[in-house]
Amino acid sequence: SQVLDTKDVKVFKVTVNGQDAQFAFGEKHSFKGTPLEITFPSELRRGQEAIVEISFESSPQSSALQWFTPEQTSGKKYPFLFSQCQ
Repeated sequence: SQVLDTKDVKVFKVTVNGQDAQFAFGEKHSFKGTPLEITFPSELRRGQEAIVEISFESSPQSSALQWFTPEQTSGKKYPFLFSQCQ
């Protein structure tokens, strides 16, 4: 499994290498946010790459997330989401 940091996001679906993965939120902390634990659908071999896709919705309270509008990006086509909390 893998644990990621979140803050005020709704998660709808998680996949790992194209397969549905189970996920659960841990206990919410006032300023640190809420851990998101992802259970991989199958065991990974050492060195094997895992592509994790998360379908989610942010909120105005998602302070760790920031957006660039399409006009602010180099390609000018798509918005860009980034996080400064590592």
